[in-house]
Amino acid sequence: MLKINIISILITFDTVQQTLFRLNIAYKSGKHLMYKSVTDDSQDNLFILQTIASLKDQPGALLPILHEIQQLVNYIPETAIPLIADALNLSRADVHGVVSFYHHFRQTKPGEYVIQLCRAESCQSMGASILEQHARQTLGIDYHQTTDDGLFSLEPVYCLGNCACSPSIRIADEIYSDMNTQKFDKLLNSILSKQKRGKAYE
Repeated sequence: MLKINIISILITFDTVQQTLFRLNIAYKSGKHLMYKSVTDDSQDNLFILQTIASLKDQPGALLPILHEIQQLVNYIPETAIPLIADALNLSRADVHGVVSFYHHFRQTKPGEYVIQLCRAESCQSMGASILEQHARQTLGIDYHQTTDDGLFSLEPVYCLGNCACSPSIRIADEIYSDMNTQKFDKLLNSILSKQKRGKAYE
């Protein structure tokens, strides 16, 4: 009962808090739109509770809640599982089963830049496998992993809707067409340069 009351209280200031949060996490760095949490873990938990409160009464609320949480904090924290389960009167195993079934949902915090490589047939026929191998070697990670500095994560996707300009990759909301190993390196160097310039002003 106490958990339900806490969630009910949080919904009273949900709209203002979520709007402010979205304004803070969506920002541009040059051409690269990034979604980045500017809160600590306790504040992330607050936004998770607010999301649950605002969506829990919808029919089939589990997937909308999971999508919204990932949109806000970039992954589904382990701490969110029992909160969702309690609010929806589900078992933790039920919630975890859905999270693990859909590859879209991340279970670990991603890097600041999530690089998604298209592995659809059109991209594969235009050299995506070479680009994929190059990206893995250059970053020193495999799919669903993050570089040690927390800067890059690598993820496969299976169509970016850009087949006429294959192969394609996506970083946040930006799609890069006709990608090859040279363009990939240039893009990476551009991101790293911006990171260095940003640190110089800190």
